[in-house]
Amino acid sequence: MRFIDSWDALAKELEEIEILLEIAEVEDGGEAQEAQRRLDEAEKGLRLLELERMFTDGEDHRNAIVGINAGAGGTEAQDWAEMLLRMYLRWAERRGFSSEIVDILGGEEAGIKNVTFLINGAYAYGHLKAEVGIHRLVRISPFDTGKRRHTSFASVFVYPETPDDVVIEIDEADLRIDTFRASGAGGQHVNKTDSAVRITHFPTGIVVQCQNERSQHKNKATAMKILRARLYELETRKRAQRMEEIHKSKKEIAWGNQIRSYILHPYRLVKDHRTGVERGDAENVLDGDIDVFIESYLLNREPQDIEQGRA
Repeated sequence: MRFIDSWDALAKELEEIEILLEIAEVEDGGEAQEAQRRLDEAEKGLRLLELERMFTDGEDHRNAIVGINAGAGGTEAQDWAEMLLRMYLRWAERRGFSSEIVDILGGEEAGIKNVTFLINGAYAYGHLKAEVGIHRLVRISPFDTGKRRHTSFASVFVYPETPDDVVIEIDEADLRIDTFRASGAGGQHVNKTDSAVRITHFPTGIVVQCQNERSQHKNKATAMKILRARLYELETRKRAQRMEEIHKSKKEIAWGNQIRSYILHPYRLVKDHRTGVERGDAENVLDGDIDVFIESYLLNREPQDIEQGRA
């Protein structure tokens, strides 16, 4: 119903723009300029409506839980993971979404080893699921005194936030809950009490942790929220496994099978290997301007992927 209402509103807007253009042909008192402005806005609305049509997964409208892990390569990969974190936080800011880092492990020299954060906003998961995979960076290393070119990898995982009305049964006997002192991204001490919480779920081997709050109770609640989301996503994936086996179009997320490359030397180029979309303004991309990659992926998915989302 919402899609139909939006479509009807766009159709009505185009009719009014046509009237403005007819008036402008007789005597233009600014109607042509106004018509152009409204036409630009209508085109944006149509593009967003077409994108929304691709949100066929029942979880697409939910908030997103995002994890970034640095690949092999020490400081280089850890610095790249932190660059990706900033890119997604800036993307969220550009869209008016809120974000919250719930767990972060800093690198020894620079960057981060891994991070988990929340992105809260309409269709946050629907958008960010397009980012799941391996991201590759090529640049002159700022950590190499020889100024040599390095290639770094980091993996991105995205889960939908568990809906409040879905009950995920968790047996307390299946959990190990550890507490420890929280530390900042660079290892600096930020809390003198054991407020950080790590939860291990024995049946699945899933480990989650949270250290963003000074309250152990709040950190435990957030960690349990993430655990429920991980378990919910696991069950959803199991249900889709049969379709995954039938349709082999989805590539395995593995090292060397990157979805996107960010090249900063010897030239500047960001290329999505799934869609072929390229951008030369790598700085803007790393500042969060990634919608063109997300939208192109969502609009050009294989038909069976879309059908699977409806299942």
